[in-house]
Amino acid sequence: MTTLLEVRGLKKYFPIRKGLLRRVTGQVKAVDGVSFTIRKGETLALVGESGCGKTTVSRCILRAIDPSAGSVTIALEGHTVDLATLPRRQLRPLRRHMQMVFQDPYSSLNPRMLVGEIIGEPLLINGMTDRAERRARVLALMELVGLPGAAINRFPHAFSGGQRQRIGIARALALNPALIVADEPVSALDVSVQAQILNLLLDLQDRLGLTVLFVAHDLSVVKHVADRVAVMYVGRIVEMAETEALYHRPLHPYTEALLSAAPTPIPGAVSHRIILERDIADPANPPPGCAFHPRCRYAEPRCRTDRPEMVEVEPGRHVACLRATELGLRGIAEMT
Repeated sequence: MTTLLEVRGLKKYFPIRKGLLRRVTGQVKAVDGVSFTIRKGETLALVGESGCGKTTVSRCILRAIDPSAGSVTIALEGHTVDLATLPRRQLRPLRRHMQMVFQDPYSSLNPRMLVGEIIGEPLLINGMTDRAERRARVLALMELVGLPGAAINRFPHAFSGGQRQRIGIARALALNPALIVADEPVSALDVSVQAQILNLLLDLQDRLGLTVLFVAHDLSVVKHVADRVAVMYVGRIVEMAETEALYHRPLHPYTEALLSAAPTPIPGAVSHRIILERDIADPANPPPGCAFHPRCRYAEPRCRTDRPEMVEVEPGRHVACLRATELGLRGIAEMT
């Protein structure tokens, strides 16, 4: 499969300012050297605890915020461009190829605009000035996401949370983008509605061949929508693999703990929950060596001094753990 997006060494540091002169006294390393690729037609899930930097990664890719370092290369219209270094004047024409589905379906829609205006606004901005043509395209998009055409002249307050998220998805699809960034698109919805939106996204991907970066913290959701999963911890990816392989046999202790926290849908099934002691590391002052070692039950003395790098232990399977790298696919159970 052809690579659509390639992220290499992406970093985003936020300055810490103190005093009357607001001098920089430190840096919050929100994203600290993230690398991955997304193939055309693929869904890559970026997962981790709140504050691990996954949303910052997505916003850096779209240049909603400027990265501190690294490259974000996307293949568009037969050529590749580095979005991380592109001047904003040259970046603007490319934004139509990259769209976002936001986490909160309530605050992401303008309450003063009609649904037809919300979905049609990207079309108008990008040159579709014919009102009849624009209305026909909006009606087609509404039908595509399961909204009645009669709702085109309603305001967002007349819709439920799930319907509002469908409006947001229709808006994101208006310009036939090459990349969709879905930033926790179902976390603010009821469980029953979550399933509907996830099924819609899967159906749209099959019908339109969408390429999706799916940001989430719920591993039970990710399992059903992602082709590959990248697990983040304190600004870095610690494990990346095909979804089935990662869920079947996690190699990183943090991935193991996350999977143990996911609810088991089988009645009466016994789950072995792994309780992580101590708080998540401070990105402004991460511990030396492996950032996860203060919470890791497999930690060795070298984990406190040696920083593990991402290593490919099997084709398509990467992990950043000193012991897991040595053990390979024999699994995390052999660490004990």
